[in-house]
Amino acid sequence: MKSGCRVEAARLRTAERLAKLVAVFCILGWRIFWATMINRTAPDAPPRSVLTEAEIIVIDRVVRDRPTIPTEKTLAHYLMKVACLGGYLARARDPPPGNVVMWRGWSRLMDMVLGANLMQPNCG
Repeated sequence: MKSGCRVEAARLRTAERLAKLVAVFCILGWRIFWATMINRTAPDAPPRSVLTEAEIIVIDRVVRDRPTIPTEKTLAHYLMKVACLGGYLARARDPPPGNVVMWRGWSRLMDMVLGANLMQPNCG
C-alpha cells in the first residue's frame, strides 16, 4: 500500500484526514489484492465476479484485444487488460502482474469509468 498508493504524496495536514485516506486506500488495496489472487487461482472465472458492467464496457472500448484472443473472455483476459493500463507489457515470459501494476491500472480504469458515467444523460 505504501508504494502503490503514494499516501505520502497526498500531503494532508491533519492526522484525522490521513486516517480517513488510509481507510479508503485499505479498502481499495484489498479489492485489488483480491482481484489479483482470484486471477491467479481461478483465471477462467466469469469477469462479472470481480468487475462491474461499466468497468467491462470501458475496458473493451479502451484496451485493444490481441489477435489471438479466444472468443470467450475470462477474468484473466480482463485483468490482463487492467494490468496493461498500469504499464504491464504482457510479454510471453513475463511473470503475472503484481499488485503495484494492478493498482496503477485500476486507478486509470476508475478515472475512465467516472468519465464514462459523467457522459451518460441523466435527465428524464
